[in-house]
Amino acid sequence: MITYPHIDPIAIQFGPLAVRWYGLMYLAGFACAYAMIRKLVTGSDLEVSSEQIADLLFACVLGVVVGGRLGYVFFYNASFYLHQPLKIFYLWEGGMSFHGGLLGVIVASAWFCWRRCLPMGKVADILVISACFGLFFGRLGNFINAELWGRVTDVPWGMVFPGGGPYPRHPSQLYEAILEGPVLFSILLWIFKRGWKPWSVFFSFVSGYALFRFVVEFVRQPDAHLGVLSLGLTMGQLLSLPMIIAGVIGVIVLNRRGGRDG
Repeated sequence: MITYPHIDPIAIQFGPLAVRWYGLMYLAGFACAYAMIRKLVTGSDLEVSSEQIADLLFACVLGVVVGGRLGYVFFYNASFYLHQPLKIFYLWEGGMSFHGGLLGVIVASAWFCWRRCLPMGKVADILVISACFGLFFGRLGNFINAELWGRVTDVPWGMVFPGGGPYPRHPSQLYEAILEGPVLFSILLWIFKRGWKPWSVFFSFVSGYALFRFVVEFVRQPDAHLGVLSLGLTMGQLLSLPMIIAGVIGVIVLNRRGGRDG
């Protein structure tokens, strides 16, 4: 068993003003994503200025927050928020869904590309590569907050999390951080450099993220109010299954029609 490194969730405090590590993780993710988008745009044929990149990232941030929150409300705890609708706006109490956040980003980026007459496929491919930074730092934030821990285990690296009972658990946040961060990033960047058809990287991200999430859910503690659902699967797995299928079909269909670009 490895001792959980108790980290104060508050990184800096100035009187009543507290800056939390979780918020800093989000900032780090967005900063790295911005730098990555600029780098990939510079090496492409997209005519996008630095100001437009900043505007695009801002639109995506809004999409993540709004979509992620509404996704959690409808997918994970609809009955609770139906009786307390004002709680939907209590973002500081937590409760975000990746699947909802992804839908939010798709809507926000599609609107941005439509307004500026940009090729959505090429923009989407670049966005999902940069999104791996946000996923990585976000999962590190979950680990620091000692939330979304894994199931009870006897593996040597199991940890006893605050609020998780007396038994060691899988540090599933770190599993997801590694898989959704550097591993998925490396796969997507390899595909991007191979010059596959536009949208190929996007669909690879959809299926790749969903596959990693599906696997990790086997050792991640299900939401207490949901538990294990149909077919012995969690809500995260049920939402990931259609993403795996859609992503694989998308890559196959795209690259059957004309092969690679470049």
